[in-house]
Amino acid sequence: MKRSAILLIIILLAVITYHKKDQIIMAFTHSPVHISGEAAVLMDENTGKIIFSKNKNEKLYPASTTKLLTALVVLDRSAPNEKVKIGKEVYLQTEGEARAGLFEGQVQTVEGLLAAMLLQSGNDAARSLAVYTANQDKKMSEFEAIQYFADLMNKKAMEIGAIHSHFVNPHGLHDENHFSTAYDMALIAKEAKRNNVINRLVSQQIYSTKTHTYKNRNQLLNPNSDYYYEDATGLKTGFTDQAGYCLVSSAKRGNRKLISVVLHSGKESMWTDSISLLDYGFVQNKENKLARP
Repeated sequence: MKRSAILLIIILLAVITYHKKDQIIMAFTHSPVHISGEAAVLMDENTGKIIFSKNKNEKLYPASTTKLLTALVVLDRSAPNEKVKIGKEVYLQTEGEARAGLFEGQVQTVEGLLAAMLLQSGNDAARSLAVYTANQDKKMSEFEAIQYFADLMNKKAMEIGAIHSHFVNPHGLHDENHFSTAYDMALIAKEAKRNNVINRLVSQQIYSTKTHTYKNRNQLLNPNSDYYYEDATGLKTGFTDQAGYCLVSSAKRGNRKLISVVLHSGKESMWTDSISLLDYGFVQNKENKLARP
């Protein structure tokens, strides 16, 4: 009986330790923020300084937050008002994926497709933008163009300093060779915020074209959401079974601009993790101002 009781206690302690690992780590490291996600970064957008991090260089799957890099590559080579004719890449879809409802032969502007990709997270829009961008260099099949575009993504990531990442597609659907880190995603987000087109799009709740209306999935921007964050200015959500729930967010209060990255979190904790990080960043700024002589 005694051995059974001891074994039961050991099992219970192991279960508690696993589920409360973040709280235990916080207790021993005096961490100021509780983050449920596997990795997180809080960055000062103006300076690039890291205010808080958790496993910032751990390689994880970024899911649709990938699309921030896709947008940067597209806008390096295309103007927002350029016309794009949707091709056969629209059929390269995966069952159950997020789509914007594009169809072959449809004509959209680059900006309209960016809105479909960044707000509604349309993988079809990401593929069409990738094919259009790649084919400006040379004519390729849809599959070849997407592979070529992935090479452009990796070159752009290196330029930004996201050296621990590797991308194989423009949308972020799972692939073992498609990964990033919380720190790298913060660098990509910082670069995205410098682009006026991306910055404007990711801050909108709704974007409408003549044929489509795209709604932003970022609940931090939705006044009717329980997770509405008044100071939020963007950026991008992400989810796959393997990546968990991911969110790259940004916020501005006064002159203080923050970028938050949370990777492999939960459906609800993705939002609460991000809010906790942003709150901490703004409180730190206030305390620093009060501490100045």
